[in-house]
Amino acid sequence: MLNLVLLLLTTILAQQGQAVRLSLPNEPGIERVEIQWQDKTIPYVRVGAQWTTVLGIDLDTKSGDYTAEMRVTKNGSVERRSVEVKVKAVKYPVQHLTVADEFVALSPENLERALRETKELDEIHNRISSEVLWREPFVVPIPGGTGTNFGSRRVFNGESRNPHAGADLRATTGTPIRSANRGRVVFAGNLFFSGNTVIVDHGLGIYTLYAHLSRIDVKKDATVERAQVIGLAGATGRVTGPHLHWGARVQNTRVDPFSLINLGK
Repeated sequence: MLNLVLLLLTTILAQQGQAVRLSLPNEPGIERVEIQWQDKTIPYVRVGAQWTTVLGIDLDTKSGDYTAEMRVTKNGSVERRSVEVKVKAVKYPVQHLTVADEFVALSPENLERALRETKELDEIHNRISSEVLWREPFVVPIPGGTGTNFGSRRVFNGESRNPHAGADLRATTGTPIRSANRGRVVFAGNLFFSGNTVIVDHGLGIYTLYAHLSRIDVKKDATVERAQVIGLAGATGRVTGPHLHWGARVQNTRVDPFSLINLGK
């Protein structure tokens, strides 16, 4: 039977809607590391002299202090190490938008489709692999692009809806859209709200999404490289005009995709 040892480790500072990297120096005898966070078990991977992973802090996570339990399997014993996660609140703005009525007052057929697609996306985003597919830092899908409306509380045609779970980048129809990092395509097709969409799995439960494309240039199960063109910007789905909606999910939490840029290798 494995022995259990309880140790206090460290404190992590984070904010709502952020991806946070955790690292642990490798020690002789370590065989496996994982962390329990928000009812999910997230593996660490060994990269050189460190064990590392990434946690997702959902944009609706309440501010405050949380405790995550790290389990380190070392020389046949399991050490439980406590990690304190301090979450800071972020004040998000409110956006008022006008779109086609069919995307607000859904017909029974469109409602059924939207619910079916939401379930399909949840099944994708809930998968947490124990591998890291990227080798270099994440990049913005449109070089030099910026987006500041992540987390905005959205009002469509006067009706309040879910907060904006991505960043909108300016782009004209036909602008090349690049994968933020190396990964595996897990979805390439059309969705009711996001139009032509590509989703890439980067490992450890990290997914990036590219929506409203006018053209998709990759297929499901294909491996894409960092900065590889995966499609062209457009205005498909629920939009007010051509642009790229760039989203990110980390263990199925909604995080600002720009927070991935600072994760490093």
